[in-house]
Amino acid sequence: MTLQIGNIALENRLFAAPMAGVTDRPFRMLCRELGAGYAVSEMVTSRKELWGTLKTSRRADHEGEPGPIAVQIAGTDAAMMAEAAQYNIERGAQIIDINMGCPAKKVCNKWAGSALMRDEPLALEIVEAVVAAAAPHGVPGTRKIRTGGSDAHRNAVGPARPLATAGVQMLTVHGRTREQGYKGRAEYDTIAAVKAAVRIPVVANGDIASPEQARDVLARTGADAVMIGRAAQGGRGSFVKSRISLLPARTSRRRSLQRYAACSSTTCCSTTRCTAPTAACERRASTSAGTFTRCRGAKNFEAA
Repeated sequence: MTLQIGNIALENRLFAAPMAGVTDRPFRMLCRELGAGYAVSEMVTSRKELWGTLKTSRRADHEGEPGPIAVQIAGTDAAMMAEAAQYNIERGAQIIDINMGCPAKKVCNKWAGSALMRDEPLALEIVEAVVAAAAPHGVPGTRKIRTGGSDAHRNAVGPARPLATAGVQMLTVHGRTREQGYKGRAEYDTIAAVKAAVRIPVVANGDIASPEQARDVLARTGADAVMIGRAAQGGRGSFVKSRISLLPARTSRRRSLQRYAACSSTTCCSTTRCTAPTAACERRASTSAGTFTRCRGAKNFEAA
């Protein structure tokens, strides 16, 4: 099942969450190979004086990355955020995501990230500026938020409505508050309320680490997609298994399971494509089709 964001059709409803220090270009490409329909970059600062640093220049490098290329930007000044959107679009960004969900102290202390949920007028001003900067290029804008600042202040529904009318094309909601950080458990009632309040696609995020959880969260919230974060680290099965579990037809599931089953062969022939090679693969052909030859103990073969 595809999902449309502006003029871009996403392959499926399983997304890889942006995580600072984790979702670099190789990680995103691996997530895509393993079944994620969409993967968002680490956040790129809106501070122009830092764009020339090694860290930011690497985050803005998308060479060889399959589309759609989604870049998350962070900041507190509307004009600077608009300029950051333009900067990243010039470097290949096809979707601009606005970070209003990061709970890190070094981000929130500067009133960026999830701290912006406490200043709804500024948050709206930033969204309008970014959307205006991206629209002439045909680049949709999205936003990632949390359920609120604290348990006593879950305000995600309030700003969701004006954001949708301001031109945001998709909204991702992490089921924790800023105060929680990554502790405690995610709750999904607020995400369901946001979904009921807007007409744009809503993505559920938080504590989704298995196919069963992905199905349950989609059913409970009515969300259009789920976003997998920390569970994607160190385990290749998160996207593969979840993607299979969301396939509607039993036959399709059986074929996919066969496709992703481990191959016991020690060699592979030129008429097969390896969709997820292991480190045992000796050589990768330089084609977008992803043909692999001379694989030793490679897994996940699919007939060409």
